Amino acid sequence: MNRNIKDEIPKDASTGYYFYDLGMNLKQEYDKYTDKDVAVWKTLYERQIKNLPQKATAEYLRGIDTVQFVADKIPNFEEVNIILQKITGWRVHVVPGLIPNKEFFELMMNRNFCATTWLRRMEELDYLEEPDMFHDVFGHVPLLTNKELCNFLVDLSKIALKFIDSPLAIECVARLYWYTIEFGLIREAGGMRIYGAGILSSSGETEYSLFSDVPKRIPYNVRQIVDTPYIKDRYQEQYFVIDSFEQLYSSIPEIEQVIAEYVVKEKTLV
Repeated sequence: MNRNIKDEIPKDASTGYYFYDLGMNLKQEYDKYTDKDVAVWKTLYERQIKNLPQKATAEYLRGIDTVQFVADKIPNFEEVNIILQKITGWRVHVVPGLIPNKEFFELMMNRNFCATTWLRRMEELDYLEEPDMFHDVFGHVPLLTNKELCNFLVDLSKIALKFIDSPLAIECVARLYWYTIEFGLIREAGGMRIYGAGILSSSGETEYSLFSDVPKRIPYNVRQIVDTPYIKDRYQEQYFVIDSFEQLYSSIPEIEQVIAEYVVKEKTLV
C-alpha cells in the first residue's frame, strides 16, 4: 500500500505550525509563531550570522541577502517562495518531519525543498537529533538561489528515483547528499569556505570544519564519498572539498555511472 504524506503527520500537532490546503499540501501557519519562537530564531540567527563572513561561501552570503533573512523575523515561506521562484524556480515545501525517500526525491526533482515549520526550544540551541526549521531554512534556503547547486539537486533526485528500489543506491545518494549539501566545503579565491547547511547552521562545527586539526579535508571524489559512511552524532571526521558549484553539477554523469555499477554488484550478491 502506498503511503500518503497525510499518514506521516505526527500525532502531536505542537511539533510545528502547518495545515492542509485543499490540494492536501501543508501550509505554514505563520501567525501561530510565539514570542518564544521569535526569540529562538533571533538568538540562533544572531549567534551564527556573525560567524559566517570569511567562512561561508560568497554564494551563501549573497543568497541570505537575496531571500531577505533577518534576525527579528521568522521567514515566511510564501514570501520566500516568491523570491526563489523568480531566480531558480524553487520553493520551500512544508513537511511535518522526515518523509519517505520516494516522496522526498519526487518533491526535490520538481524543485520543492522540504522544510519543517517548528523551531527548537531555548534549551536545545546547540543540538537536535532531527533537523528543525532553523537548519532547514537558515542552512539550506539561501543557496537555493544558486542555479548550479539547484540543478545538482534536481538531477541527483532523478538518479535516486531511477534506482529507488535499491537500498544500496539510496545509501549512495544519501552519502553524496550528506557530504555535499549538508557538510560540503568549497575552495574559493579567499580560501576554504562552507556551503553545507549542516555546518552553516552550527556555530560549533563552523569553526571545527575550517580550522580544527582533527578532520581530514579531501578533494571532492564521488567514489570515495559513496564508500564513506556518514556521522550523525558528532562532528564529521572528514569533509569533501569542491572547487566550484559547476564542478559539483558536472559530476552528475559520474554519480549515475558509479551508482549503476554498485547496483549491478548488489544484484550479483543476491
